[in-house]
Amino acid sequence: MCEKWRRGVWDCREEVKIFRALILGELERGQNQYQALCFISRLSRNEIIPSESMARLRQKNPHVIRLAEERKGLEQLTMSAAVNLSRAGQLSSHIHNMCSEAQEAIYTREADVKHWLEKGVDGSIFEVLAQTTEAPSFQACHSTKDLWQPCLCTFGLRLEWYPCLLKYCRSRDGTAKGTTYKCGIRSCSKGYHFTYYVPQKQLCLWDEET
Repeated sequence: MCEKWRRGVWDCREEVKIFRALILGELERGQNQYQALCFISRLSRNEIIPSESMARLRQKNPHVIRLAEERKGLEQLTMSAAVNLSRAGQLSSHIHNMCSEAQEAIYTREADVKHWLEKGVDGSIFEVLAQTTEAPSFQACHSTKDLWQPCLCTFGLRLEWYPCLLKYCRSRDGTAKGTTYKCGIRSCSKGYHFTYYVPQKQLCLWDEET
């Protein structure tokens, strides 16, 4: 693990991002007290700075409340496969702890499934969801009136701070050029929209037209 937030873990060793959400249920509409979701995707090496640099940063300023210097654009992700929790340790050892409450609501992308299969991960971890095998024309949940109809749900979250780039400074060594050295990090915030199939709108009541 190279970074952990309230809403997720980025596993740099396995190159896996894990996002978790706990959503309070609407008891008066027949929901449980809360609903847990997990979204898993591949972590690109250029998305975050090396873990050893972050470790030094935390040791230097462990109690600093940081604000992001750069606000990145929204990333849209279509989560077209489900992940089997009991076998997901092949992807990352952190999935079981992060996603144990989600159980049947752990999602990933088709492109990431293909990448992991090419790396030798067991295909039984994944199950392709209905919108890619049965009926690709499901409506968005916010356009679906019947609570018991299947639809495509969207859930959004934002990471308010993560270390995205190293900063380099130039030393004053008496020459015109000087030398560069690592002198800090650049921080970013980023939003994510996850779209995924649900068998009934009742599982996606937050995604409604206002």
